[in-house]
Amino acid sequence: MLTLAAQLEEIITQAMERSLGLQGGEALLTVTKDEKHGDYQCNAAMGLAKKLQQNPRQIAQKLQEAVLTLERERLEKGEGALIADCQIAGPGFINLTLTPAALRRGVELIASQQHLDRPQKVIVDYSCPNIAKQMHVGHLRSTIIGDAICRLLGYLGHEVQRDNHVGDWGTQFGLLCAWIMDRGSGSVADSDLSDLEALYRQSQALAQEDERFRERARARVVALHQGDPATLAVWRQIVDKSLDHIYQVYAQLGVLLTREDVVGESFYNPLLPQVVADLEERFPQGNRPMEVVENQGAMCIFMYDPQGEPLFKTPEGGPLPFIIRKSDGAYLYATTDLACLRRRTQDLRAQWVIYTTDARQSLHFRMLFTSAAMAGWTEGVKLEHVPFGSVLGEDNKPLKTRSGENVHLADLLAEAIKLARQNVQVEGRDFSAEEIEAIAQAVGIGAIKYADLSQNRLSDYVFSFEKMLAMEGNTAPYLLYAYARIRSILRKAGQEEFTGVELPLDDPAERRLVLQLARFNETLLQVVDGWRLNLLCDYLYRLSGLFMKFYENCTVLNAQPEQVRRARLALCAQTARVLKLGLGLLGIKTVERM
Repeated sequence: MLTLAAQLEEIITQAMERSLGLQGGEALLTVTKDEKHGDYQCNAAMGLAKKLQQNPRQIAQKLQEAVLTLERERLEKGEGALIADCQIAGPGFINLTLTPAALRRGVELIASQQHLDRPQKVIVDYSCPNIAKQMHVGHLRSTIIGDAICRLLGYLGHEVQRDNHVGDWGTQFGLLCAWIMDRGSGSVADSDLSDLEALYRQSQALAQEDERFRERARARVVALHQGDPATLAVWRQIVDKSLDHIYQVYAQLGVLLTREDVVGESFYNPLLPQVVADLEERFPQGNRPMEVVENQGAMCIFMYDPQGEPLFKTPEGGPLPFIIRKSDGAYLYATTDLACLRRRTQDLRAQWVIYTTDARQSLHFRMLFTSAAMAGWTEGVKLEHVPFGSVLGEDNKPLKTRSGENVHLADLLAEAIKLARQNVQVEGRDFSAEEIEAIAQAVGIGAIKYADLSQNRLSDYVFSFEKMLAMEGNTAPYLLYAYARIRSILRKAGQEEFTGVELPLDDPAERRLVLQLARFNETLLQVVDGWRLNLLCDYLYRLSGLFMKFYENCTVLNAQPEQVRRARLALCAQTARVLKLGLGLLGIKTVERM
């Protein structure tokens, strides 16, 4: 993606080659902390001083001369002006100020079609709730983060395939099927999902007390694996009932996942024996760097470095096994994930696979990626685990109900909408009942999403309705109000289109706002690099604040002459568009009035 920062980096890199004879040097370009020092700062001279055994300021002077020469050559070729000023500061910092034309082009780039040199096919594995259980707050972060990742990748031009790897297989279905079928009912169509959860708890309790029931449950697992029609029919009803609930929550949460994105564990179950057999045959005991051997009755993968040391170790220092079949013949998550990854890379030809799970699974994914790479399945494929911290209650412990149970996600969303509805100011306003409900939905759901995405992804955070619904500070309600306020200005002006109108840059408040708009695309690239979604939140919050300062300092609706009025209205429209676009990439809906 072309950005102003990328253009500056290209010029600086060329300047290094021309003035210092360096090829492929790093520009070390950053945004200046103080606008008095320009828009961007190049710190390359400081790092090159030691390498070249020269004074950093002398290096900076050579780079400065080359940068200004390259800028003149650009102008002679008829290319747009980019650099208005290039000054050396301190021991060797190079401060760069962009031209008005460059700033305006930077804003125009946001509207242009995104073009990648090498768009990739990306599979994003996220949400992944368990069947026969209601979604709880533990699924919140994976769903929200994964959805934002998909939106960003799609906006940047990648081919995105969403994958909801639901837990729809295993011994728990033997318990449920046995319980339901023992009672002479092969139908769960009239049951609520909470009823199924209660049945599962009851079947677990019975299995602990009744050996005959345990045997019947095990027999149902076998029947399920063998394709018994009656057992499969009950299992399918359980799955369908659960998916109905899950996708009702998704609809309220406003995420992209559809029923077509579901590829459950049951899909991979027939593939597991072959995966284990293939690995066992290709990597016998004693093979390095990976061997598949029987250990205490279980089939395990062990991985080693070139010196023969285990890559993964137990706390005692011995080799840590990646178990793919238990001693009783049952398969594990590791087996399913290996089969899944092999299909994604070998059959679906994914070039980039992303998993969003909590940080506690980091070791699992390191072992998964390493074993798949050693098996030769992932050559040329980017594998990425995007971990996250936990959602905590005010006691700084994982968020639970007063009775100690997981908080159901549907209940959490309903409470957010209820509180947002109470906060909608309707006195003296002509809001319809439908509009109040739409605002409550947008603010309530948006507040939950934004509060999550604005955090450092790897950190735990304390869930607080009071903080996330606040109208001040870095919150969704503040940003949604900023957007609605701009839309109100445009409605009062009676204008929406400003094609061909140059954005104003005469007032410092105007220039700051235009510069922030022009940095949108480079912010997105920073977000994708490490999936620091909070950077997009920070960008939007700063954009809103700069707009408020612009509106306070610059007359808009009554500005004179008309050319100035239209230019400032165009700046309002651009700000609203970028706010809506940025919030949309986070999965947050905007409202026209608040």
